[in-house]
Amino acid sequence: MSKNFMSSSLGFINMALACCVLLSCSSKSEKTIALNDSTGQNSIPEKIDFTFHVKPILSDRCFICHGPDKNAVEGDLSLHSAEEAYRALGELKDHAAIVPGDATKSSLVERIFSDDSNLIMPPPESNLVLEEYEKKILEKWIEQGAEYKTHWAFIPPTQQEVPDNDKEWGNNEIDAFVLSKLTEKNMSPSDRASSEKLLRRITFDLTGLPPTLKQLEKFAADPSKEKYEEIIDSLLLSVDYAENMAAEWMDIARYADTHGYQDDFERTMWPWRDWVIHAFKENMPYDQFVTYQLAGDLLPNANLEQILATGFNRNHKITAEGGVIPEEYRVEYVEDRNTTLGTAFLGLTLECARCHDHKYDPISQKEHFQFYSFFNNIPEKGLLANAAELPEPYIKVTPKEVNDILGFINLNKSDMKEVPVMVMKEMDQPRPTFILKRGIYDQYGDEVFPDTPSSILPFDDYPKNRLGLAQWLFEDKHPLTARVAVNRLWQRMFGSGIVASSFDFGNQGSLPTHPELLDYLAIKYKNEGWNTREMLKYIAMSEAYQQDTKASPEKLEQDPENKYLARASRLRLSSEAIRDQALAFSGLLNKEVGGPSVKPYQPEGIWEETTGGGGGSTASYTLSEGKDVYRKSIYTFWKRTVPPPSMMTFDSSSRDYCSVKRQETNTPLQALVLLNDPQIVEAARVAAVGEMTAHPNSENEQIKTLFYKATSRLPNEIEVQSLVDYYTEMLGKVESGEVSVSEYLSIGRSEVPTELNKEKLVAMTLTAHTILNLDETINRG
Repeated sequence: MSKNFMSSSLGFINMALACCVLLSCSSKSEKTIALNDSTGQNSIPEKIDFTFHVKPILSDRCFICHGPDKNAVEGDLSLHSAEEAYRALGELKDHAAIVPGDATKSSLVERIFSDDSNLIMPPPESNLVLEEYEKKILEKWIEQGAEYKTHWAFIPPTQQEVPDNDKEWGNNEIDAFVLSKLTEKNMSPSDRASSEKLLRRITFDLTGLPPTLKQLEKFAADPSKEKYEEIIDSLLLSVDYAENMAAEWMDIARYADTHGYQDDFERTMWPWRDWVIHAFKENMPYDQFVTYQLAGDLLPNANLEQILATGFNRNHKITAEGGVIPEEYRVEYVEDRNTTLGTAFLGLTLECARCHDHKYDPISQKEHFQFYSFFNNIPEKGLLANAAELPEPYIKVTPKEVNDILGFINLNKSDMKEVPVMVMKEMDQPRPTFILKRGIYDQYGDEVFPDTPSSILPFDDYPKNRLGLAQWLFEDKHPLTARVAVNRLWQRMFGSGIVASSFDFGNQGSLPTHPELLDYLAIKYKNEGWNTREMLKYIAMSEAYQQDTKASPEKLEQDPENKYLARASRLRLSSEAIRDQALAFSGLLNKEVGGPSVKPYQPEGIWEETTGGGGGSTASYTLSEGKDVYRKSIYTFWKRTVPPPSMMTFDSSSRDYCSVKRQETNTPLQALVLLNDPQIVEAARVAAVGEMTAHPNSENEQIKTLFYKATSRLPNEIEVQSLVDYYTEMLGKVESGEVSVSEYLSIGRSEVPTELNKEKLVAMTLTAHTILNLDETINRG
């Protein structure tokens, strides 16, 4: 590989890393959600609904001072419940903020419409402002009786009546719900996408890879619903599907190959990752999948697979930094497990109740630490002595165990005879748990015991441990678990969940665009055995999913964010899919499954520049050998303090914390990665070699096939001519010496065939590289 090329790339990607740090936000800061305008076009609804019209205003503008947090309540007024909001106020108890049915006697109305800076609410110093429309909503709500409702997400889903559909559109119940909403909004659905675009979409969504030319041609010959269903079934049975699902779960589980913090020593958790792939390949029911990970070690006669699955709880960061207070960091590890539970399975911000009662949701600080106590009973240290210390508790996976029960683990690639993996294990003598005042590790308040908030679902008759917690999550009347899970599956297929804030179903989160559909899917998911594969197929078979992405100016104006699904959303590929597509495009992709993480191309010196000085295997970066360089991105070694720079530029999760929704950015740095990443350049060259060998006498055919492989469609005549002209221009620059043949062909490890004309190869490589840079190539249709 060219040193000059890598040197220039190093400078660029260092800059990319710096910008990613500045631009990126954890899921915690994503919670600044714009007020959800589900009311239509700023016209006051005839009937004001508390959930959809009033609650978002109160939560966004008022709860910071007048919400559930008793310690933060101003003016002795809380607006989060009817009992508190209707209460008489003042020394004489002669007025109330809300008098149901009488806006003139409600001091809330007087204050929000006041011009007096000493009286107006929200006060000027809060930097919060109510729009006239919002004031009128609150006023009319009070006039209509100021009816309060329990937050929608805390009410168990109920069986929904499927809307009547008298139009010739729709394959299943999803479409009936979508069409009903579109009709309500005076909109109509779009036509079905073309066969090649639909196949590209479903293949990427389910497997993270592009369709092959053979698949495209076969489906184009018969794009019937029956053939489409056959394709879905085959994709769902593939290992590619299992790996693609596992890649998303690694974000949720905050998987990494290092501990994090200063020296960021290596850890061995890849056998757990192999188990996740295995679980998706076997279509393990979601309730079992989660139960194994939360509490597999507590199951009766737990086997090694169930214990290994609990590595989910140990994927958090661990420090070996000298000078830290061990107990302080041990508390942080428990908090991380607690936060992950809230984000991944409840869609709630449990972390916001660590230092005080939650300001927006009915979760007290006591309830936060009752959740915390479920995870506070394992014999772990807060500080590792050195890089060699194995964090307790752990198991060792041996070849015998792989042969007996853990056959899904690819131990063949490991150079270790036994592989240690961190897992969960209860202490013989339970550790007491206390409320930590202001969340500080050594400021003990009252002792607490495992329990859950009654506002969600009482914790009745369950074991007071993680197994009981898992059973509580999958209690039939639980309002959140199924909704949160199917919402994420919907997000995978449509780009955005029915609840856009998939990380927050609380008062500050988005309202569901199709609440009845969400409940319908949640109940279907539960009643049909938490079958993830079948739920994805059900979504994919809907007409709503199969729509074209083209949008008329009218539709764009009516619904610019495509909330109501009058078309398919146009989505950029994930960071993993962009790289894996390039490898598949070239034929370089190594589809070996499982085993230790690998180290593909990365600019030289990044690890060395950021090392904490403690030595160890992560002090410097050593490129993997042979075909390991071309393995799928799910197997890329993940160093927490320096994640793979190209993947971070394309919005990968940092894996520091649980993440259920990645950022969606569009920056010049992304274009620079596509132009400079040696993996992309090498992929273009190998693809060019393949087409020059297959069609030695026709640049047109070479270019057509390269375009077809990259975009999943044949180019039109204008596009072919543009690319042929570009090839001719590049060939001229190569022959004139403007482009160095030797330097360009030195990028990447794969061999360059000696029998091909090198000048033409470089020109065709540049053309293939241009195709890989097309916007259409990095989008899934």
